[in-house]
Amino acid sequence: MSSTGTPTETGRGFGLSSREARVIGGASVLMALNVVVMYGLVSTPLSNVNDYLFRFPIIGAIAYGAAIMAGQLVAERGVEGGDTGIAFVGMVILQLAFGIFGAGVLRFAPRESQLPILAVTAVVVAVLTAVIAAYVYARSKSFEHWGSYANYAFIGGLVAILLGTFYAPVLLLGFVLVFLGFLLRLGWEIWKVRDQRTESVALQTIGVYIAVAGVFVHVLQLVMRYFASRQ
Repeated sequence: MSSTGTPTETGRGFGLSSREARVIGGASVLMALNVVVMYGLVSTPLSNVNDYLFRFPIIGAIAYGAAIMAGQLVAERGVEGGDTGIAFVGMVILQLAFGIFGAGVLRFAPRESQLPILAVTAVVVAVLTAVIAAYVYARSKSFEHWGSYANYAFIGGLVAILLGTFYAPVLLLGFVLVFLGFLLRLGWEIWKVRDQRTESVALQTIGVYIAVAGVFVHVLQLVMRYFASRQ
């Protein structure tokens, strides 16, 4: 989750090129597949993984963070090396990491409510993504610093979760910071799609997908709480 790369400022406005459309379309397909994976895993023993990992919240946070980073590194290595098999393995790791976590959250809802919850979550995430994209595209400046801010938020979130492991009220701060980290990461990835047009479409697709998936699993938790409060 570094913010390397040479920024290229632009004033193109809101028009999307075919290249940008391919990145958005690819990331959307990957996210849609991840939602299917979440829903499918709810009824399997893998949906119980969160119970074990989050007995100590910092362990769960580190485990999923490591899985996401590993999946990204493997997928990117496969893309850069032209090895489809390696890239596929990386994507499987990412799909399972987000899928298992999401299934662990979703399993507490009645089966008949799970699809509506996923649908509401998808709508909220789509709106958030559109707002962030509009903000980035409306401003002809670099958003490279958002990558650094995202990293700071992730680190702060891990520290808060570590403290929250021993003093539970601090866990809320950890949730907020990690959620903020993914929102900033999403803005940074969108900026790269906008300005770094020489970068691989596949690499940018992976980056946008990871950011959106991170936002999705956090919004999912909020939507779950909303549905639970209405019952």
